[in-house]
Amino acid sequence: MTAPRIDPAGPDDIEPLLDLAKRFHGEEGRGLDAAGEAALRGIVSGEPLARCWIVRRADRPVGYLVLTVGFSVEYGGRDGFIDDLYLVESERGHGVGAALLEFAIGAAREFGIRTLHLEVDPLNDSASGLYRSRGFFENGRRLMQLPLVDDVTPP
Repeated sequence: MTAPRIDPAGPDDIEPLLDLAKRFHGEEGRGLDAAGEAALRGIVSGEPLARCWIVRRADRPVGYLVLTVGFSVEYGGRDGFIDDLYLVESERGHGVGAALLEFAIGAAREFGIRTLHLEVDPLNDSASGLYRSRGFFENGRRLMQLPLVDDVTPP
């Protein structure tokens, strides 16, 4: 079996990227809406606050990663968010997710990110275990949101 490859996503990757994102968001029970599709299109077209990579095995897209950049006084400057980290089911449990997470951490360091955040479904024990094994922890706060545009609706 060939080793997976992690490639920067560009405009030519939008269709496989959207397919993977639809699977991921579907598994999460939310679906990928038009605003999410537009966001991914923006990222692969050069959005300065986000980067995206596609995981390929034998040139077949099997996952993707989205890393975003923010700024925080509390965390001393740049912070980041693993917005999406997804692998198709057949790739899970074989170390590919751990490799992708290591890649994300390395990319965050290259961007000067001082603290890296992520959100995980509380019922996803395998993902939570992976993140904890790499040093992520729950900080005792609640992630809250306020939609500022009409196309974002609360869960």
